[in-house]
Amino acid sequence: MDSPAVNRLFRRLASHHFCQPKIPLHPAVFTQQWRSKSVQTYTRPRTPEKVKTTVESSWQQRTDHFPVDKAEDFKRYPTVTADGLRGRKERPRRVKMLMRDFIEDSLYNPHYGYFSKNVTIFSPGAPFDFNSIQDEPEFHRLMGERYVQFEDKLDEKGYREDRQLWHTPTELFRPFYGEAIARYMVANYKLSLYPYHDLVIYELGAGNGTLMLNILDYIRHTDPEVYARTKFRIIEVSSALASLQTHHLNATAASRGHADKVEIINKSVFDWDTYVPTPCFFLAMEVFDNFAHDAIRYDPFTEEAMQASVLIDAEGDFYEFYQRTLDPVAARFLRVRDAACRDRAYSHPLHTSRFLRHLKHRLPLAPNLTLPEYIPTRLMQFFSILGTHFPAHRLITSDFHSLPQATPGYNAPVVQTRYQRRTVLVRTPLVQQGYFDILFPTDFGVMEDIYRALTGRLTRVLTHEDFFRRWAFVGDTRMRSGENALLGWYRNASVMVTV
Repeated sequence: MDSPAVNRLFRRLASHHFCQPKIPLHPAVFTQQWRSKSVQTYTRPRTPEKVKTTVESSWQQRTDHFPVDKAEDFKRYPTVTADGLRGRKERPRRVKMLMRDFIEDSLYNPHYGYFSKNVTIFSPGAPFDFNSIQDEPEFHRLMGERYVQFEDKLDEKGYREDRQLWHTPTELFRPFYGEAIARYMVANYKLSLYPYHDLVIYELGAGNGTLMLNILDYIRHTDPEVYARTKFRIIEVSSALASLQTHHLNATAASRGHADKVEIINKSVFDWDTYVPTPCFFLAMEVFDNFAHDAIRYDPFTEEAMQASVLIDAEGDFYEFYQRTLDPVAARFLRVRDAACRDRAYSHPLHTSRFLRHLKHRLPLAPNLTLPEYIPTRLMQFFSILGTHFPAHRLITSDFHSLPQATPGYNAPVVQTRYQRRTVLVRTPLVQQGYFDILFPTDFGVMEDIYRALTGRLTRVLTHEDFFRRWAFVGDTRMRSGENALLGWYRNASVMVTV
């Protein structure tokens, strides 16, 4: 951890029940002039008194309706971006940035970002023998036991109260999950690309490298001719995870046999500048949820969009400011969505009765802006990169289409951390950078339309269950009760593939 003060911060977090129902806040909103722009300011609620003695007091649950006015600081502080902060080893202060830059910096900064420094991906050890497990309750119990064993071993090497530990379907259902993905790719490769092209696979955000190894093991075992023409390339932004993937690739004689097939590229996909004209499969499994989003609020009467910026003051507190002038990326997303989703209904702050909306916002103490809508601007940029740099790609992606216990808003994130092996949920994305997972649901209907508009490729969206019922050997994960863990879990996830 950074310091004993941060220990106190997490101890404070663990003592609160953040997800208890509470009275809605009605933030004060002020209109200011800044460089000839109309600026709407929405500040994070805080106590009126100037109480600032420890890190704990910085992170108290704030509930008053009269936050401190930081408009003058907003005028003075320089604007920074996540790219500009990559070289910083300390969390910034006295700056402002767009919401998407704040989220990106919190998750991916090389020195203090969540995925760069604080994440451990759970590995259950030997694969679960699902055929010998009685039912889902027993599976839950076994998984809990392996979680404890896994973390106990980590504690022997170095104890951490704030260890960030989570699991993926790749790890839980190893090797069956990866084999199903491999089966889908090999079938489609043979149908339209073999023998004229190699089987080239890119994976974005490969975690421990387990999916890569399971896919290559399956192809080597079932189809040596295809394996001879297989190339696997990982694009990994985290240096720590890239090193871990290399370690697992060289861990055993069987995995070392794949070494000449694999290339691990330690860079952000958003820095990708190589043109790849050949056909390839592009895997993005459980990565969309951690792409940075912008926050937009709307004037309930004029329906004008306003974009969120985050101000970090001299003491490290966070405040939201909303500006009427949208930056080019957010403005482009709204234009593309309007054009691509004309015939699709989707959740939106203004897709409600205008009369009821006006009535609601005329009530005493009513907020003068709508709830925030979080728009996936980084995901749009990713689709643009696929369309311009990988024109012959075939995307295979899986992610959550809904998430429970999200923060208030539309397409809002779940924000959580772990302290003393307990999950702690909070109600705002404005949290200590690097110590909280910020994950968003994906509206696959909207993103399917945007993907088609930006890449010109056709797609199919299936539920997690439908996809794996088609491509997995479901008998491998069936329990004695007849329940199937691979099909029954992740019911809030969908799969989208290029056709």
